[in-house]
Amino acid sequence: MVCDVSLTVQPGYENDLRYIQKRAAKEIGCSVSEITALVFRKKSVDARHGTVKLHLRYTVYIGETPQQEGLPVWQQADASRCVIVIGGGPAGLFACLRLLEEGITPVLVERGPRTDQRRADIAAISVQQHIKTDSNYCFGEGGAGTFSDGKLYTRSTKRGNNYKILRILNHFGASDSILTDAHPHIGSDKLPAVIGALCDSIAAHGGVLHFNSRCTDFLFEDNAVVGVVVTDTCTGAQYKLYGEAVILATGHSANDIYHLLAQKVPACLESKTFAAGVRVEHPRALIDHIQYHGRTAGLPAAEYRLTAQCGGRGVYSFCMCPGGFVVPAASADGEIVVNGMSASGRNSRWSNAAIVVEIRTEDVPQILSDWKGCPKRDTLPFWQNCPDGLYLRTLLEQQAQQQGNGQQAPAQRLCDFLLGQESRVLPDSSYAPGLIPSRLDRWLPVPIVERLRDGFTQFEKKMHGFISNEAVIIGVETRTSSPVRIRRLPDTMESSDIARLFPCGEGAGYSGGIISSAIDGEKAGAAVCAFLQKRC
Repeated sequence: MVCDVSLTVQPGYENDLRYIQKRAAKEIGCSVSEITALVFRKKSVDARHGTVKLHLRYTVYIGETPQQEGLPVWQQADASRCVIVIGGGPAGLFACLRLLEEGITPVLVERGPRTDQRRADIAAISVQQHIKTDSNYCFGEGGAGTFSDGKLYTRSTKRGNNYKILRILNHFGASDSILTDAHPHIGSDKLPAVIGALCDSIAAHGGVLHFNSRCTDFLFEDNAVVGVVVTDTCTGAQYKLYGEAVILATGHSANDIYHLLAQKVPACLESKTFAAGVRVEHPRALIDHIQYHGRTAGLPAAEYRLTAQCGGRGVYSFCMCPGGFVVPAASADGEIVVNGMSASGRNSRWSNAAIVVEIRTEDVPQILSDWKGCPKRDTLPFWQNCPDGLYLRTLLEQQAQQQGNGQQAPAQRLCDFLLGQESRVLPDSSYAPGLIPSRLDRWLPVPIVERLRDGFTQFEKKMHGFISNEAVIIGVETRTSSPVRIRRLPDTMESSDIARLFPCGEGAGYSGGIISSAIDGEKAGAAVCAFLQKRC
C-alpha cells in the first residue's frame, strides 16, 4: 500500500525520524514496523495565528518499495536536423533539452556570454556605473534568473510537469531540497553552476551553442522564417543560420526583438496586462519578527506574499527575497531597473520584494496622456508599431535613471512616500551601486502612486510594522512580466502570423519566472517536434 500523509509539527521535530514515523503510523492506522519506506515530499512554514508550525507531507510505503521517477533520455543529436533556439534562458534551454529527447539538434543563439564572464560584468556595474548591453543581470547564459535568485516556486501548476523541471535541475547540481520545499529556491550563488552543467550537457549531446551572438534579423521565404542573421557581439561579424524551425525565447528585456518584429510583421505583437512599481526593502530582523511573532531562533528568513485591490487594480508583492539583496537589473545605459535576489543561505541583513501595480492595456493611453513631460510617440520613429505598454515601461525606466545617477537608484523612505515628503537621509541598503534621495511620489505616474499608497496601507493591516521608517522604496520595478505578447496558435504554439516561428517564455508573454518559463519552453520544443514529424 502507498499513501500520502500530512503532518503538522512544532519547529525542531521535523528532523526526528522516530517521531515522524510514529505520527505517520498513527495517522494511517498501522504500526511503525509495517512501514517499509517514508519519503519526504514537501515542507512549508506556517506563521499564521500567532504561532509557528511546520506542515510536512510524506509518502508512506507499506510492503512496497519507492520507485524513483527517471530523467528524460537525451539522444545524440542528428546534425542533419537543426532547430534554431533564440535565447539561453530557462525557456530556451529546456526547449533544447526537449529537442534532444527526439535527437534533433538545437542551435542555441544567446546574445550574452557564459556565466564566468557574465559574473565579472555584473560585478563591474556597481563600480563603473555602466551596463554592458549584452552581458548583465538580464542577458547571458541562463537568462534573467541566473544571477537574480533562482526561485523555483510557481502557481502555474496547470501548465505542465513542474516536478520534471525540478528533477532535471536537481540532476545538474541543485540541492535535493528543491524537490521537497514548498517554495523551492536554488540561490544566485549556486544557480550559475547548475546552468553551466546543463549547457555542457546540451553540447555533449550534439547541441550547438553560440554565446555572445545576438539575433539581429530573421530570414524569410514565403512568410515562413527559415533562419536568422546573427551578429557576434564581440567582433561585430555577421553570419546566417538556417533551421527547420525557430524557437523564439528571448526574455522580457529584449526590446530589440520587439522592435524588429514591429518592423517586419507588426500584427504579431499585441499589448497585454503588466505591472510596474517599486522594490521595498526592510531590515530582515523586522520582517522575521513580524512574520514569526517574535520567535526567530532556528527559523529561515521569513517570506511574505501580499495582495490588495486598489482603485479596481491589483497591487501585490512579487519576487520576495528573504535575507536578500536589491540588484541593478537594467539592460542598457540610460535606464534604471531594480530586482531582487538571495543567495542560497538567505542570510543578508535585509529582506525585499517588488510591490507593483497592475496596468491593463486600457490604462496605458491615459497614463501616457496625463504624465507631465512625457515625449510624444509620433516624434520617436523608433517606437512606430510597438505596443503602448512597452513604450510606457521604457519611459519609466528612463525617468528612474534621470532621477538617479548612473546606476545609483532613486529612493524614498516608505513613511515619507506615504506622507508626501522628502527623505533627507536614507537608511542603509543592500543595493550596491547606492541610492539617491528622490520624491518618487512626485515623478511616478499618479495612478501608480495612489494605488501604491493604498496598497501599502492595506499591507500594514495584514503585517503590523510593515510601514516603518526603516523601510525604503527603490525605483523602478518594471520587469515582473512583459507588456507584450507575441501571438501564437493555442494548439500548435506556432506563431499565428509567421510560419515556423514558435514564440515562448516570458518574452513572448506566456510565462513568468524560471519554472513556468522552463515548462513553456519544453512545450515549445515538443510542439516543434510534432510540427517536424508532420512534415516528414
